[in-house]
Amino acid sequence: MRKNSIKNTRINGEVQRRLSEIIRAGIKDPRIAPMTSVVSVEVAPDLKTCKAYISVLGDEESQKNTLKGLKSAEGYIRRELARTVNLRNTPEITFVMDQSIEYGVMMSKKIDDVIKEIKE
Repeated sequence: MRKNSIKNTRINGEVQRRLSEIIRAGIKDPRIAPMTSVVSVEVAPDLKTCKAYISVLGDEESQKNTLKGLKSAEGYIRRELARTVNLRNTPEITFVMDQSIEYGVMMSKKIDDVIKEIKE
């Protein structure tokens, strides 16, 4: 099976949606920031592993705490994922911090600052 096959793309979308629901509603860990979102998910073609890219709105401390909280709740998340998504194998989830949204906001602010200086 190719990595970007239609089946794999559908699985990625479904796993991403379910992970978002589980993190938002199922986990009661106070370390996990309330503004945590699943940016994207890459499930391996053999369905054994999964990389979940997480974005946290907040400072660096809250990002680290959220990552620690998600890693400690990994077993619960995997069990809930197995219960809600009908897959042959439930993938082992690895959480990766995604800085792309924060980077985009920072670059947008810098562009606005430069435009403001040019107008003055």
